[in-house]
Amino acid sequence: MKLAYLSAYALSMSDTATLEIFVITLPGMEDALSVEACEMGFDVAGTTPGGVSLRGDWTEVWRANLALRGATRVLVRLGSFMAFHLAQLDKRARKFPWADTLRPDVPVRVDVATSRKSKIYHAGAATERIEKALTDSAGIAIATDAPVILKVRIDDNRVTISVDTSGEPLHKRGHKAAVGKAPMRETLAALFLRQCAFDGTEPVYDPMCGSGTFVIEAAEIASGHQAGRARAFAFEHLVSFDANVVATMRQPNRHRTPTVRFFGSDRDAGVIAMARDNALRASVTDITSFEQAQFTDIAPPDGAPGLVIINPPYGARIGDKKSLYPVYGKLGQVLLERFSGWRVGIITSEAALAKTTGLPFLPDGPTIAHGGLRVRLYRTNPLP
Repeated sequence: MKLAYLSAYALSMSDTATLEIFVITLPGMEDALSVEACEMGFDVAGTTPGGVSLRGDWTEVWRANLALRGATRVLVRLGSFMAFHLAQLDKRARKFPWADTLRPDVPVRVDVATSRKSKIYHAGAATERIEKALTDSAGIAIATDAPVILKVRIDDNRVTISVDTSGEPLHKRGHKAAVGKAPMRETLAALFLRQCAFDGTEPVYDPMCGSGTFVIEAAEIASGHQAGRARAFAFEHLVSFDANVVATMRQPNRHRTPTVRFFGSDRDAGVIAMARDNALRASVTDITSFEQAQFTDIAPPDGAPGLVIINPPYGARIGDKKSLYPVYGKLGQVLLERFSGWRVGIITSEAALAKTTGLPFLPDGPTIAHGGLRVRLYRTNPLP
């Protein structure tokens, strides 16, 4: 048993040519992220609830962080071993080749998740053993605000150790300083745009744009901007990091200038100012337009039709769902009367509210966790 354990252990840590990479996304969005990864040339091994598995070396880890617009985090599996009690966990954690990945001058944080299917089920006790092993065997300090996080899962007595190579969640692109109430995360906006078949060649209009997430994300996609071009990552603190290689991979400028524009409006002058500031930081002011307007006063921009995408208020967020029925009804009326030829995507937590719009929605997609609620994207084909 010991020989088999050591053999598997050595295989998991020495074969660095091909890493097990797990890209986290919101449950329900795995297929959309998988398609994005395939389109970008990643070697997709499969999807599991909560993410997409990739195969590749460290350059692919860096590229996934920089390029995937729908990714929440990028984990790399460092290895795994069996442990049936805390003393065994302590012993095997001390033999784990931490130095292959972690630097002794960079503190780490250890996050442990356990299951009742394991004999080791107390996460706090397991965390203490692993932290002590890191300190005693590898000289690595522990800190709650460490730039590197180890993710340890103990399931069915198998201890699986991964490192979070992203750091801050990847929806933090590095250029959005201002947000409105209940903002849409950039990663989720990118995946919703993808589910609406947006490919960057058509205009996008959000008549309840808030701080501009959908509009700016669409403009970035159309421009070929790299999602993570303006931010730092946890992988910069790992042994494998090559600053020169990553510098060549970063693409600070747009790849192309779109032939269409991207529009947002909102009744709140304050969030329109935020949206304009955010567009400036994202370097898309020349292809975006934000105006203060009630949604009842909107009209389609000049030119070919495209996509209207909206994240309107939900009843659970404002506490008065009944007052929203006339709002959704009027929204549907405006879109049907004025936006012929445009496709529509509406995100809401309430199927009844979506139905109130009277829009000819396609079959329902999955529900997605957002802001403490379960929301769904309701889509149409081009309106008559």
